[in-house]
Amino acid sequence: MGRLKVEEIIKKFGRHEKDAGSPEVQIAILTEEIINLTKHLQKNPKDYNSKRGLILKIAHRKKLLKYLQRKSLERYNKIKKLLKL
Repeated sequence: MGRLKVEEIIKKFGRHEKDAGSPEVQIAILTEEIINLTKHLQKNPKDYNSKRGLILKIAHRKKLLKYLQRKSLERYNKIKKLLKL
């Protein structure tokens, strides 16, 4: 995933221009990476290192979603709706 794509995600989900640390931005970036890895693994099913990376990214996103659900249910529902999770 390129720098431009990350900057686009930050503009869309961030609270301000330089916001790369909020849970919403992190979840959106992880979602994009998960989509890209899934496409890669469909073409390369024996790439076990990438499969492990995909599993770790899914687990990380799940932890961030749980955190956001605890802290702000409104923001949690908004991000799930926007990303169609």
